[in-house]
Amino acid sequence: MKMEEQSINLRETARAAARAARALALAGPETRDRTLAALAENLAEQGAGLCRASDLDVEEAARAGLSPHMLDRLALTEKRLAELIEAVDRVRRLPSPLGRVEDEKVLPDGLKVARLRIPLGLIAFICEARPGALVEAGALALKSGNGLIIKTGREMARTALAFSDIFTRSLAGQNLPPRAMTILPPLDREAIKELLAQSESIDLVIPRGGEGLIRFVSENSRIPVLKHFRGVCHLYVDQGADLGLAADLVVNGKTQRPSTCNSLEALLVHAQEAAALLPDLGRRLADLGVTLKADPGAMEFLPQAEPAAEDDWGREFLALILAIKVVPDYEAALAHIARHGSNHTEVIVTRDQGRADHFQRSVEAGCVMVNASPRLNDGGCLGLGAEIGISTTRLHAYGPMGLKELTTTRFIVTGQGHMRL
Repeated sequence: MKMEEQSINLRETARAAARAARALALAGPETRDRTLAALAENLAEQGAGLCRASDLDVEEAARAGLSPHMLDRLALTEKRLAELIEAVDRVRRLPSPLGRVEDEKVLPDGLKVARLRIPLGLIAFICEARPGALVEAGALALKSGNGLIIKTGREMARTALAFSDIFTRSLAGQNLPPRAMTILPPLDREAIKELLAQSESIDLVIPRGGEGLIRFVSENSRIPVLKHFRGVCHLYVDQGADLGLAADLVVNGKTQRPSTCNSLEALLVHAQEAAALLPDLGRRLADLGVTLKADPGAMEFLPQAEPAAEDDWGREFLALILAIKVVPDYEAALAHIARHGSNHTEVIVTRDQGRADHFQRSVEAGCVMVNASPRLNDGGCLGLGAEIGISTTRLHAYGPMGLKELTTTRFIVTGQGHMRL
């Protein structure tokens, strides 16, 4: 059964969601935590139905020719559902940032000034083939007091409908307005443009999907957009690095789940370490089904590799494909990352603490790692409970967005008849 677009008054829908978001923001932290507990319980109780809906979505998407990496993201398995339930519970257990008073000070004239942490408001979350992202976004929004108006891709229409029922039950059970988590029916591009024009009701747009979706949203939105274009993640093996550790990190970064934005796409190896590292690593990766695309320096040690084309550098493969380049020195690695990186995740494997510190200070990315897999650039892995997205631009957040990144502050000022003279 094909899920068709439905006629919907997006202006009124956004207004209703904004009103519900204000009610959610005023609810106490205990109420929001009980709602999250109910969400986890409902996900568990309805898990079989969710997985069946996902199976149907995946079957139809496969017939329609959806790419393998998109099919992988679309699939909601029992294991992934269990991980999502745990993510909801992690978020529930975190301290709420709302209502926190920060930067308190008393000025010389006695005026008291502070900042109060508050929700952003109503967020339009636009995603494609990402049921896990929908759940994590919902959990973070509930905890941080933000409303969500969610537009998913038609490829996950059945799964989204099942999630909508679960969010409604969870909110209504705590006397919170269900429209605080509004999941829209499938929309065509013109309807999405209309949604992106609702600046009176929607405070922020977060798109999660391919580069084409992100650019479409960025070019058509009248509302601020938090961007995440591509995940071109590099790992540089420094001179003198622990090569066993480096090989393990490369294998994990590339093969643990290659369809994700934090998987490894390019390996840079110092020329002094290439002969010792690449032959064994190349065979290990080939045994795992990884296609290697190598520059001339790497080809010397990787007879099974294909020559890398110019456009393989800076490319997000999202598959079992890895570009490999031998660089003459550390500075050449920095220059390559500066040219081809996407401000997502960059890794150095090194024993030199000074070089590690320099790499983390100088490389431009939302997350810069030393001796760790790029797959760890994830809200759950970094202690945020979950993430609503990974920002590759600096405003208003950079890197994975958790609870604090879904809030802002207002000034609160207390005087005793203070006036400006």
